[in-house]
Amino acid sequence: MHLRIGTRGSALALRQAEWVRSQLLTVHQRLTVELVTIKTQGDRILDVPLADVGGKGLFVKEIEEALLDRLVDLAVHSMKDMTAEIPAGLHVAAMPPREDPRDVLITGRETGFADLPSGARVGTSSLRRAAQLYHLRSDLRIDMLRGNIDTRLRKLATHGFDAVVLAAAGMKRMGLSHRITEYFEPERMLPAVGQGALGIETRVDDQATNSLVGGLGHGPTMVAVRAERSFLRRLQGGCQVPIGGLATVEGERLTLIGMVADLQGKRMIRRSLEGEAPQAEEIGERLAEAIVAAGGAEILADMYGAANPARDT
Repeated sequence: MHLRIGTRGSALALRQAEWVRSQLLTVHQRLTVELVTIKTQGDRILDVPLADVGGKGLFVKEIEEALLDRLVDLAVHSMKDMTAEIPAGLHVAAMPPREDPRDVLITGRETGFADLPSGARVGTSSLRRAAQLYHLRSDLRIDMLRGNIDTRLRKLATHGFDAVVLAAAGMKRMGLSHRITEYFEPERMLPAVGQGALGIETRVDDQATNSLVGGLGHGPTMVAVRAERSFLRRLQGGCQVPIGGLATVEGERLTLIGMVADLQGKRMIRRSLEGEAPQAEEIGERLAEAIVAAGGAEILADMYGAANPARDT
C-alpha cells in the first residue's frame, strides 16, 4: 500500500511529517510513504499579522482541501494551527505523544525574562503571547515577528530584537534546545490550545488509512487536547483573541486551565477546572462558561467589536 502525507514545506513541518512517516514504516514494513508538500496561505503571507488575515486555518486549509480531493491520504498538522471545527468528512484519527507544550524565551545571551531592560523589544506574532507578556511586564515593547524558526532566530540577531518567544516543541523537534534561554511555566504563560501536539488528519471514510495510523495515537494526549479544543470552540476563539489553554491528564483525572485576555494584558480572566478524563469535552465547555461569566464576556465583546457570540450560543 502507498500513502501520501500532505504537509507544509517548512523545515519543522517536514521534520514532523518525516517522523510520522518513519513511525508508519516501522510498524508497517510493506508500506511505502511519500511526503507531498503543499503551500498554505499562512506560508505565502509573511508580512501581515495572522490575526489580520484570518488567524487559525491559514496553515491547514489547502492541505485539508487536498485531503478532501483525495490528492493526499493523510495530513500532519500542529494541533495549535487547526480550527475549532474540522471540515465535514475529515477527522483527527490520531495524536502521537505530546511534546513540551510550554513557550520559551530566546535572547541570544544569558539574560532571563526578569532581567530584560525596560523597553526591551520582544518579537512574537501571537496575540496570546503578547497579552501575557504585557501582563507580566507592561514596560516591554512587543513587535510582530513572523516566519519559520530559523527566520525568527536570525532576526533576533539582525533586526534589533532583545528576545523572541517561540514554542518549546518546535525548538526541541528541530534540535535547538540549546538555544532556549528560559521556559515559561503555565503558571506564568498559558500555551495555545493544542500546542506541542501533532494531529494526523484523515478522511472519515478511508478505513484503510485510519487503521494504519490509529496505532500512533496516544490516549492521554488526545483526551487533553479534546478538552482544550472544546474550551476554544465554546469561546468561538481564533488567533484574533488572546486565548490560552492547557489540560493535563493523570490517570482518570483531567485538569484544565484556561485564559482570556485583552490585547494589552490589562484584563485577564484565568480559571481552572478538574474532573473525570472521559468528560474532557464537557470540562472544556464548563471552563469556558465560567470564564465568560467571570468577565470574559466583556473582553470577548471588545475583541470582536460586537455582542459576544459565546454568550448567545
